Amino acid sequence: MKKIALIGSGGSGKSTLARKLGEKLKIKVYHLDAIFWKPNWVGVPKDEQKKIQNELIRENEWIMDGNYGGTMEIRLNAADTIIFLDIPRTICVIRACKRIFQFRNKQRPDMGEGCKERLSLEFLKWIWEYPKKKRPDILKKLEQLSKEKRVIILKSQKDIQNFIETLTIF
Repeated sequence: MKKIALIGSGGSGKSTLARKLGEKLKIKVYHLDAIFWKPNWVGVPKDEQKKIQNELIRENEWIMDGNYGGTMEIRLNAADTIIFLDIPRTICVIRACKRIFQFRNKQRPDMGEGCKERLSLEFLKWIWEYPKKKRPDILKKLEQLSKEKRVIILKSQKDIQNFIETLTIF
C-alpha cells in the first residue's frame, strides 16, 4: 500500500482515516478539500483539479481522500489500494452536523485555507442521497478495479478500527 485513494460520502470519516493511515504508514496525506477549495469556499476549476491530481499521482507514495467525481478516475486508476467508506447515511449526516459545532467559526485541518466550517441543506441532501445516487456506480467501478487493485470496503466504525489495528507495514 503505497498509493491509497480514500472515497466515501461526506461525513463517512475519510479525512480521519487518511490522517491515521498517514501516521501509521508514514505516507504523505493529501486532503482534496484542502487543495480544491480557495478562501471563502471558492472552488478550483475542474481543469486545474485534473492538473494538480496528475502531478500528485506521479509521487511514489500518497494517500488522497475525497470524492470529486469528475476527477475520481485519475486517483482510482493510479492507486494500488482503494478504500471505500460505505458508512450508513444516518451516521454520515450526524457526523457532518457534529462538525459544525466542533469547528464553529473555525477551519477544519483538512479544509482549504480561509474556509470556515459550514453546513448547507444542499450538502446534507447530497449525503442523504449518496447511497442511491453515487454508491451503485462506485461499487460497479470498484468491482471492475478489484481485479488489478486492492479494494477495501469498510461499512462501520468497527470495521475502520479493526482495519487500522490489524494493518501491518511491509
